[in-house]
Amino acid sequence: MTTDTDAPRPEDRDHRELRLVVLLLALLVGLLITGAAVYLTRVHPALAQPLGVGAAVMSALAAIAGVVARVIRR
Repeated sequence: MTTDTDAPRPEDRDHRELRLVVLLLALLVGLLITGAAVYLTRVHPALAQPLGVGAAVMSALAAIAGVVARVIRR
């Protein structure tokens, strides 16, 4: 008797859309935080260079999104 181990489980189907919405909302919040960091550094230039801070925040968010995407695939 063979079983298909790649077939999605029924409980995964129920939460797949919810997981996608949560991921997209997390990315949206991350973009807002990045924008706020860039704005803050433009208003107060002594804090850091605006593009450097934006790039650092975006790279951190990309890494977090990659980890979240990998967790969702499992």
